Amino acid sequence: MTVTALSFDPAKKHVAPRDGSGEMFDRIAERYDLINRIVSLGMDRSWRRRTVAELDVDSTSEVLDVATGTADLALKVAKIAHARVTGVDPSSGMLEIGRRKVRASGLQERVKLLLGTAEELPFADRTFDAACMAFGIRNVADRPRGLGELCRVVKPGGRVCILELSEPRGGLLAPLAQLHVHTVVPWLGSVLSGAHEYRYLQRSIAAFPTPAKFASMLEEAGFHAHTPLPLTFGVAHLYVGTRAA
Repeated sequence: MTVTALSFDPAKKHVAPRDGSGEMFDRIAERYDLINRIVSLGMDRSWRRRTVAELDVDSTSEVLDVATGTADLALKVAKIAHARVTGVDPSSGMLEIGRRKVRASGLQERVKLLLGTAEELPFADRTFDAACMAFGIRNVADRPRGLGELCRVVKPGGRVCILELSEPRGGLLAPLAQLHVHTVVPWLGSVLSGAHEYRYLQRSIAAFPTPAKFASMLEEAGFHAHTPLPLTFGVAHLYVGTRAA
């Protein structure tokens, strides 16, 4: 999720949404969950459960879910940990689907969803006991600022858990995983969505910092970074940080 930057295409005479912006995700919102299930072979569900476990929260906790999208992770936190969750995302289309899911789950008292961006979180300092983000940090244009905002709104000692796709770089199965990321994901996503946006997915994964580099970014933002946790042969990583005093 990001502050939207728009560019003008004189040939088409309209404003085109920037890759990774809220407007881009508005265009694929209706099929976003289905595509995620298929391109991850259903593994994204177990990754989210691991994320909730690492948050270390309970029914007394207030949790922030940034880049909440259709609220998959927010709902997992509410269902598994019974915490209260505030989800923030810049895509009104994704949030509308998320609100439908919240109502269908009967969790309106525990989950609320707001329009907003990672770089300008509309909350006071030290508001939340923990924060999380799934598949959203790649889309934050100013990552240091977004991480700084997470640190600002989390209480000292609170955890931040960031789940993100990554490009496998080692191991016997790395070539197959790279084929999946570079070829299968953008092709299948494009076919199912009827749009070109999932080519962006592959490019953004390849451009994302290495796990060690991103852990350093967490440290620079004010967190004590734990060792990054590779998931499913390194197709995704879970980054955990504890907010310094």
